[in-house]
Amino acid sequence: MLWYFLLCAAISQAQPLPGTAPLVESGDLSVQLVEGIHKFLDHYEAPRPKPERSRLAYILGVVEGREKPELQYLESAGKPSVIAQAATYTVREVRWPVFSDLWAEGLLLEPKGKPVARVVALGDADWRPEALAGLEPGASPFAKRLVENGAQVLIPLLMDRADTFSGVRSFRMTNMPHREFIWRLAYPLGRHIIGIEVQKTLAGIDWMLQQRPRAKIAVAGYGEGGLIALHAAALEERIDAALVSGYFGPRQRVWQEPVYRDVWGLLPDYADSSLAGLVLPRTLIIETAPGPSVKGPPAPTADRRNAADPSGKLVPFSAEEVEQEVAQIKAGKPLLIRSATPGSDQALSALLGVAKLRPPRPALKPLRPADATRLERQFRQIIHYTQRVMRESPDRRAQFWSSADRSSVAAFTESVRRHRAHLWENLIGKLPAPTMPLNPRSRLIFDEPKFRGYEVVLDVYPNVFAYGYLLVPKDIRPGERRAVVVCQHGLEGRPRDLADPKIQNPTYNQFAVRLAEQGFVTFAPQNAYLGGEHFRTAQRKAHPFGLTLFSFITAQHQRILEWLSSLDFVDAKRIGFYGLSYGGYTAMRVPALLENYALSICSGNFNEWVWKTASLDAPFVYGLTPEYEIPEFNFANLTNHYELATLIFPRPFMVERGHRDGVSWDEWVAYEYAKVFRFYTQMGLRERTQIAYFDGPHTIHGEEAYAFLRRHLGAQASQPAP
Repeated sequence: MLWYFLLCAAISQAQPLPGTAPLVESGDLSVQLVEGIHKFLDHYEAPRPKPERSRLAYILGVVEGREKPELQYLESAGKPSVIAQAATYTVREVRWPVFSDLWAEGLLLEPKGKPVARVVALGDADWRPEALAGLEPGASPFAKRLVENGAQVLIPLLMDRADTFSGVRSFRMTNMPHREFIWRLAYPLGRHIIGIEVQKTLAGIDWMLQQRPRAKIAVAGYGEGGLIALHAAALEERIDAALVSGYFGPRQRVWQEPVYRDVWGLLPDYADSSLAGLVLPRTLIIETAPGPSVKGPPAPTADRRNAADPSGKLVPFSAEEVEQEVAQIKAGKPLLIRSATPGSDQALSALLGVAKLRPPRPALKPLRPADATRLERQFRQIIHYTQRVMRESPDRRAQFWSSADRSSVAAFTESVRRHRAHLWENLIGKLPAPTMPLNPRSRLIFDEPKFRGYEVVLDVYPNVFAYGYLLVPKDIRPGERRAVVVCQHGLEGRPRDLADPKIQNPTYNQFAVRLAEQGFVTFAPQNAYLGGEHFRTAQRKAHPFGLTLFSFITAQHQRILEWLSSLDFVDAKRIGFYGLSYGGYTAMRVPALLENYALSICSGNFNEWVWKTASLDAPFVYGLTPEYEIPEFNFANLTNHYELATLIFPRPFMVERGHRDGVSWDEWVAYEYAKVFRFYTQMGLRERTQIAYFDGPHTIHGEEAYAFLRRHLGAQASQPAP
């Protein structure tokens, strides 16, 4: 008879929620959810509007006016600027202003006669200007070949891939390449290491355009310098010719390259072939020399860690891959030169517009060693620049929100619809509304004294589904509609961590279970921040399309709200949200975008988020931690947590904050929340917002939050079902 009882138990456990089909999927659905997003992105075809220079400038952060053109020789008493002298040219150390607080530094190779062209030459990131000028080994000295043939050549220093200065010594040093460290700080400010170096290049071009006599203006670059040269020429129409070597190729797998090449909305509009179209019909020369091979960031040590993408390598394109990308160019064709080494005579003669280059001359011996402090000085200046942009961001946010009408609750709610739409499109990344049938499937997994629990799956897009645990109190009367609390886990969490009565996770304290026992229907969704590098890779795949993980998470919550609202025991007007940590991150974004959420409680996440993502003023800032997926492009100039809370307004909003929660300091949280409290108060709805402090760590406390939910949702039905 034992087999009979076991069979009956198995059949009972398989029973779906009424109105849903049986859930027959097996395996780890949480892992499958993340994998489905990968599959979607692997086959995603983004719209292809015509590339625009203004949009390219925006995504690179080339958005500030530069200083008046000037070039200064770097010399002091006993230290002349000349570091090498040949019969036909001179090599000097120079600098030129980009912004008031940021200068470019490098070398000027000045011919003795009238220049046949003026060229900004850009080596790979790990090449020093001296190597490009032929004063030391380690690089192709194509700048030397250019000046030997009569060109004036300016060589900016590019930030390298070492980790020497990456970190804050009083908090933590890291193994992040300098380029990554800058990327992390610049990205949420609407800036980029690529854009900063494009600005340095264009500042040099500005100076060259003022020189007499006039001459052809050109850029030439290899590796990372080829990247800068291509983008600079695409943006600046006054550049007459460009040579790109060791960089040009297909970018469909840019997510496998180092994170400092992560550009928001790069594809498909600004793939290399599209950028070439912005350069043509001006002279564009593409050389097939293999680009630099980079195995990843510096190896972690006990004292240095947290770099992104241990697998983020640079693998040179083959000549065939370069040619395939050239074939995609629609607006004419560049000159394609096959060469095994960068800066071949054929490429340089085409750039200068001469039939043949003169024979190379012997290398010069420098008069003194290169400035050993230059790289650190440039690094510190860029960091200082990012912190200045961060300090100015409140003014830019105020300008963005200046059209919000605060004359009444109704006027404000209506006026910020355009802000909500802009943030969804340009910060989160908006996917089309889900069109697949919901096709809800479920199976019974818990049968507790006070509630039943179901696993639930809903379809969203091909390969993309929503998944979670639904807890339904047993005391719901026929015709009664209950309030719902969507309970959201944090990083690496799963629905069972907060909704399984048999699991006592001290971070979540069974808050979905506790609320179900109090009479709420609860739903614990699986969000996609699960699986370590695997979900972070999905974020990397999404960024080039102008999407994020929250593009998918928001669409999944659209489906969840749609389905919950259809249940005959749910009051669709009383669906609240309560999330911890990454779930609190969700609480600040998803309810701000989806107005069907009746309230939001942010636990263990609310912050002065701009400082958290773009400053170096605390040990917990994301510039020092492993979570490289966190920065959102241009966040600081569009919103902060206060502004997101105003998009939740006039719905109730609450913050839960543990004094010993290491994600921030109380002072930062209180500073940002004070703006929220003032806003709700001035709009006449002070009773709808609250901050609950408790003496504890990064955990769900619950007590005041549960009371907040009861006060603003009510666990029991407010009216019978129609």
